[in-house]
Amino acid sequence: MNIGDKVRLLRAKEQGVVSRFLPDGMIEIEIEDGFRIPVVRSELVLVSPLEAERLLKTSTYAPQKTVTPSAPAILSNQGVYLAFVPVNDREYTLHLINNTDWEVPYVLGEESAAVGGGVQFRGLHSGVLKAKSQQKMNDLYTHAKFEEWPTFVVQGLWFRAGKASLRAPLVKRFKARAATFFKNKTTVPVLLQPGFLTQLDAENQELSQQDPAPARPNQPKPTTIRPEDLKAEMLKPKSDTSAVSVERPSSVVDLHTEALLPKGQEGRGPADLLKLQLDTFEKALENAIASGMSDITFIHGVGSGSLRTELHKRLGKHPNVKFFEDAQKQKFGYGATKVTIK
Repeated sequence: MNIGDKVRLLRAKEQGVVSRFLPDGMIEIEIEDGFRIPVVRSELVLVSPLEAERLLKTSTYAPQKTVTPSAPAILSNQGVYLAFVPVNDREYTLHLINNTDWEVPYVLGEESAAVGGGVQFRGLHSGVLKAKSQQKMNDLYTHAKFEEWPTFVVQGLWFRAGKASLRAPLVKRFKARAATFFKNKTTVPVLLQPGFLTQLDAENQELSQQDPAPARPNQPKPTTIRPEDLKAEMLKPKSDTSAVSVERPSSVVDLHTEALLPKGQEGRGPADLLKLQLDTFEKALENAIASGMSDITFIHGVGSGSLRTELHKRLGKHPNVKFFEDAQKQKFGYGATKVTIK
């Protein structure tokens, strides 16, 4: 028995559609006029095809179609960060954050100019970051010596048990720049504390902030930054989180083909349109999880019910979905699902 199946009560005349599974063996069904009632699972029986045909003649429920291809799990593939969390008005602790569904074996070190030329690397930490976890590195960084902070180097691999696509190793360098560093104050994912954040696995990063060239002895020294200016900047409230590179989706995502293809369907068949809708759904959900959103709503419409059924099927198996339910009917009618993220 799945969400969207037509059922009837054994000891009553009511018929309806399964809308939600409740604890303790209870199932919520939606009967005529939009009323929902909880029923013990043992008191329900699936409606036969003949009964379903008769039911459709007297109700507004659309026939449910089952999408046969099995869909891969929706994964949060992006969301590895370096985070500097203020301890007080003078000091920071450095954290490595993994807000993805992958395990990340990592090495963290510092690069600095070596005596006599070249670059010297100093290893700091190594280990394995589990999915949705963080690791405190050290608390040796003060704003008074901000201009002396080293270039941080993070090397990582991607691991998931079982079948998974092969991903290129993560190798990123980060040199904090005062002009951009203090614009990134936000709530740190996983840690859920305010801090200064830079994403390591983003596809597009400013070159001045990410992957700088190794320091050389004959390079001109950077402009001196006064500690009092850094202190004032750190204590200044920040609301600009635009520098975080995960594309934060809208809180409401419209999956209607008219919204996804405003210039027309261009000869795409029903299978192509359904794939486009599911791909858009998966990408929006993945980015919502990676960017730390608490919930997101998908408008899928009523139609034949195949899209709604497939979305609910995938949401029911997703480890990062706390629960999902029909969105406000006053605003979206019967064609939207609200997803609450863990």
